[in-house]
Amino acid sequence: MTKRMVPKATLQRYPIYLKALRKLEQQGVEKVMSKDLAELVDIEPTTIRRDFSFIGTLGRQGYGYDVKKLLEVFSNELGMVAEEKLILVGAGNLGRALMKYNGWDHIVGEIVCAFDINEDRLGVRFDVPVYHLNDLEKYKPEDSRIAILAISHGVQETVDRLIACGITGIVDFTQEHIQVPRHVLLRHVDVVSAIQEIIFEANALDK
Repeated sequence: MTKRMVPKATLQRYPIYLKALRKLEQQGVEKVMSKDLAELVDIEPTTIRRDFSFIGTLGRQGYGYDVKKLLEVFSNELGMVAEEKLILVGAGNLGRALMKYNGWDHIVGEIVCAFDINEDRLGVRFDVPVYHLNDLEKYKPEDSRIAILAISHGVQETVDRLIACGITGIVDFTQEHIQVPRHVLLRHVDVVSAIQEIIFEANALDK
């Protein structure tokens, strides 16, 4: 893989490309031109070609990109595999919605198990086994690195336990202040802020 530093904006676009490429593969498409991919992802062809250049020479002018090769690059070199074992902590309304959506378009893996403190939520939900949070250390898969946090109580304590179990990446829906060591990646998903931003931008357009 190239040693060039990949900009953050480019990294954020890679999952968008991967999702489109997965769909093209499922449709039996073998080759794709940057202009055609641009129409699918609503990103300029020049931006796509520049983004792809960071991870090697992937296509030839006038020939296009080999879909299978691109998927291999994303999977092998960028670590974007469809077999990632995600765990979910919190099987309430949001958690159930996430389990129902499980599969993520075959891009980032799937939720393999969930945990909750409410006895009524335990069992199997949408083909995902839900265990009591007390059994986190017992049932968390050894090779699972990513956790989705959708709880409202004992957040920091739960985060500490997840990290002790080997979790190195957390997607946080809690809106709580969380502290993690430097080697752990934390991404907050703030739906309210996103809605506020959209409203602000929509109001600006109307002026």
